[in-house]
Amino acid sequence: MNTAIYPGTFDPITYGHIDVIKKSLNVFDKVIVATTDNINKTYHFTIDERLSIINNSLFKDLRLNKKKIKVVSFDNLTIDLCKKYNAFTIIRGLRAVSDFEYEFQLAGMNKKLDTKIETIFMMSDVENQIISSKFVKEIASLGGNINRFVTKSTVKMLKSKY
Repeated sequence: MNTAIYPGTFDPITYGHIDVIKKSLNVFDKVIVATTDNINKTYHFTIDERLSIINNSLFKDLRLNKKKIKVVSFDNLTIDLCKKYNAFTIIRGLRAVSDFEYEFQLAGMNKKLDTKIETIFMMSDVENQIISSKFVKEIASLGGNINRFVTKSTVKMLKSKY
């Protein structure tokens, strides 16, 4: 089975992330969506809340195939997660050129840590490229309509926070 890891903070997961997941399913038999706490970030949702949001978005709202997607949390290196699931590919989403420099460096570091691991960059469709979790949270906090950016259950979770 050809498995890929799609790591991220997903605070919260957006249609941009979901677009990358769906595209990944066209290339890989299984996609592991893995959320983590990056020490350099402050989070709106706890890791357990993010796991719930991801699961509800993918499986309840969108009814994607649970046999092809696994949602997990992790607190170690992404390459260690790859080894755990026998995955040799890391998927990273790109929205704009500004994302590329960081993602390029991250891919290079992962390659130095494990030469068997490849990173594939995927772009979401044009209508989803502007969406970021940061903007979604800001719009929600100001009472704006976020229905075009996240699934129904995510809208509910965000509204319960504000």
